[in-house]
Amino acid sequence: MMKKILILIVSTGLLMTSCVSKKQFSELESKYRTTQDLLNTATVKLNSCEADRAAANARAASLEERLQDLRATNKNLIESSKSMTILTQTGASNLEKSLESMREKDLKINRLQDALNKKDSVTLALVTSLKSVVGMDDPDIEINVEKGVVYISLSDKVLFKSGSYNVTTRAKEILGKVAMVIANKPNFEAMVEGHTDDRPFKSGVLIDNWDLSVKRATAIVRLLQELGIEPERLVASGRSHYVPLVENNTAENRSINRRTRILILPKIDQFYEMIEQEMKNLEADDSGGN
Repeated sequence: MMKKILILIVSTGLLMTSCVSKKQFSELESKYRTTQDLLNTATVKLNSCEADRAAANARAASLEERLQDLRATNKNLIESSKSMTILTQTGASNLEKSLESMREKDLKINRLQDALNKKDSVTLALVTSLKSVVGMDDPDIEINVEKGVVYISLSDKVLFKSGSYNVTTRAKEILGKVAMVIANKPNFEAMVEGHTDDRPFKSGVLIDNWDLSVKRATAIVRLLQELGIEPERLVASGRSHYVPLVENNTAENRSINRRTRILILPKIDQFYEMIEQEMKNLEADDSGGN
């Protein structure tokens, strides 16, 4: 369009030169140059505008692309946030369940520990009672606790004559005191263990140390029954010479190994009943709490 205007102006100028004065021609020529300068300036500005527009379009496209990326990122973040919220809620719920389970286990353990503590308290009281009635001055009598079980260990010279299973008068006196303590503990049983040394033994109907150890145990059991202990609470057992306290290499050591032990232990079924009752109490408490 600008070129057409310029040609028209030039053509007009040429036509007019033939019919205008030199002065007029000079004025027209000056206007032409001015117009040409304006045209050149406008062309430069136009090119500059075109370049600016192209740059602006490029920036707009880049910004649009970044905007799309940001929208996609934002959407992913929102989805991730939702997922994290669900995971966090699930994790919190699982943690709470775990803590509750741990609290329940701790409570059960405490209940069981209470039951064991009660048993230990009874055991301690039993040892105290036995020591008070039997006495602790005699080296041939030992009262102690082994693996939670109270036992009285009596040397054979306190209970029997050598090679015999007949109970001595002194033994009857000692066992009478022991029987009084056992009688006052109806939830306990008494198991009598006979022990010998390793010297071969045979006398009458007794053919070996097994026979002798069992006969001595049954002799003590019969005496405890006569002293008022229910027979269903009594157990007789013989260990022969197979559980020695010391080596059977001297007369003194063999004397130590010849002994009778009375183990006073809680009735196993009643002990478990006590544990079961504690568990039932715990379940009842849990039901009441819910």
